Amino acid sequence: MTASAVRLDRPPIATSTPAPTSVHRAVPATGVIRPGTAAYARTRLALFLAGFSTFSLLYAVQPMLPSFTSEFGVGASEASLALSLTTGFLAFSILCAGAVSEAIGRRGLMFGSMACGALLHIACAVVPGWHTILTLRALEGFMLGGVPAVAMAYLAEEIDPRALGASMGLYVGGTAFGGMMGRLGMGALTELASWRVALGTLGVIDLLAALGFLWLLPPSRNFVRRKGVNAAYHFEAWRAHLRNPGLPLLFVTGFLVLGVFVATFNYLTFRLSAAPYGLSQTQISLVFAVFLFGVVASTAAGRLADRFGRGPVLTAGVGIMALGLGLTLLPMLAMVIFGIVGITVGFFVAHAVASGWVGRMAVGSKGHAASLYLLAYYLGSSCLGSAGGWFWTHGGWTTVAGFNAVLLGLAGTIAGRLWWTERRS
Repeated sequence: MTASAVRLDRPPIATSTPAPTSVHRAVPATGVIRPGTAAYARTRLALFLAGFSTFSLLYAVQPMLPSFTSEFGVGASEASLALSLTTGFLAFSILCAGAVSEAIGRRGLMFGSMACGALLHIACAVVPGWHTILTLRALEGFMLGGVPAVAMAYLAEEIDPRALGASMGLYVGGTAFGGMMGRLGMGALTELASWRVALGTLGVIDLLAALGFLWLLPPSRNFVRRKGVNAAYHFEAWRAHLRNPGLPLLFVTGFLVLGVFVATFNYLTFRLSAAPYGLSQTQISLVFAVFLFGVVASTAAGRLADRFGRGPVLTAGVGIMALGLGLTLLPMLAMVIFGIVGITVGFFVAHAVASGWVGRMAVGSKGHAASLYLLAYYLGSSCLGSAGGWFWTHGGWTTVAGFNAVLLGLAGTIAGRLWWTERRS
């Protein structure tokens, strides 16, 4: 069997250069959390809270970008650093967190990351100065890196494989709900009080979410602790995953779809506040209610992928994003809103499928595979989200949409390749 024919929804057969057995340790077949049990319900709710907390903290500043430009006298691209620095530092933190979790465990690291991220968010609400806020936002992103990669690894290790797609979909649904409430609630509170009150309020809410997560999540039963931090072991684990014929394609897919998603919402905020729409801060924040569609779509995508295959559902997600992007080019506000719905639904479908596929495709060291996916994923947010600012400055929304269309074309090509390989196998 050739490399291109490797079955992508199962661990590939070892090649002639296998990784050391310490890297590819098998997850025990017994002791998994099965659907219908109390532990399964607690795990799903705990991971929903983790997704909610992480994404609400990350993206709370997105509707505040126009407020930052007016209060601190910065341009749109510089204002977007309040988000891009956070996701950029989070991307590199994920690599460290995945490695550290191999030594200290999953549950405690996730709780510590959630709690520290919430406390830093509260600090952003009270410190003076633009550069101090950017520094704290960068630290916040670094601390939050302990949640996403470890959450994916925890689910891949502890959940019955037959229910992994649905469980991952609910976790991604939590990220959608957190992203919506962070954006929607912060926009409304900013107009009613101030952006500082909004940041502080969300920090307190997410600190409570961290405590709820700690109470709900069952301890790991299939995790194998490693003593110390062995750099050679971690590099070999990452290298082994990069040799997998399918995993790098999923990593690039995450990079592209989140980049499109963040660039869309970063600069549509400026577009909707300007003529001819002239929407207020609260009205713009209500647009983020479309994330409710993402909550439903991500959960449904996991089930559909388990039933019909990951390739067709991933390809459909990218296609829905492209259709939504086209609608945003129309002048009518209703069509723009429908376009935002399409981009949101398509994004969460694509992300739910790709992230769940990583856990199934990886051979051992699932935390390392998840960390590579999320490194690419959040680098897409940081790099492509900020790059969209250049296109906004030099051509407005039409130019940003063209930039996003190219990225979605690449993502669609990759999704089609994964689907074709899945069908052949």
